[in-house]
Amino acid sequence: MKLIIGLGNPGKTYEQTRHNIGFKVIDYLASKWNAPLTQNKFKGMYSIIHRPEGKVMLLKPLTYMNLSGESVGALMDYYDIDIHDIVVIYDDLDLPTGQLRLRQKGSAGGHNGIKSLIQHLGTQQFNRIRIGISRPPAGMKVPDYVLSRFSESEIPEVAEAVKQSAEACELWLSKPYLEVMNNFNGS
Repeated sequence: MKLIIGLGNPGKTYEQTRHNIGFKVIDYLASKWNAPLTQNKFKGMYSIIHRPEGKVMLLKPLTYMNLSGESVGALMDYYDIDIHDIVVIYDDLDLPTGQLRLRQKGSAGGHNGIKSLIQHLGTQQFNRIRIGISRPPAGMKVPDYVLSRFSESEIPEVAEAVKQSAEACELWLSKPYLEVMNNFNGS
C-alpha cells in the first residue's frame, strides 16, 4: 500500500492558510478519486482507495502540524507501510509561492511537522513534495505568516501547485519516485 500524507492543521480557522497546503492536495485527490476521508483513527482522517496501481491511502494528520509524526508513525506501524511507500506534502518558506521541489530525503529545514515525522519514523529518508509559500514580508513573524491566508494574486499559483502535486502523486503510483522528481522539479 502507498501512503500520501498532506500536512496541515485541523479546523476551520486554519483551512485556507499557507501551512495547510498539504491538506489542500489531499482534499484535491480525495475529490478527484471520489474518496472522501471517512476513517478517523490514528489521530488522523484517512481513506483507502483501490486503484489499478494498487491500494493507496490518503492521510491528513489531525494532531496539529508540530505533532504530525504521531499520526503518521502509528498508522504506518498498524498497516505495516514501508518508508519507501510514503510521500509527504508540505509548505516550504524557502521556495517561491507555487514552486514545487521533490526530494527523497533531507533535513527538516526548520519545519516542525517534518521534525516530528523524522523523530517518529527514525529517518530523514522519505519522499516529499515541498510547495513554496515564499518568505514573510519584512517585519512579519514566521508563525503569523504561515498561519495567514494566500493573497488573491497568489491563489492561481497555489491552485496550479496543488494540481501539479496531485499529478506527481498519481505518477508515483506507477513510476519510481526518481522519475517523478525528474518530471516535476522546478514546476
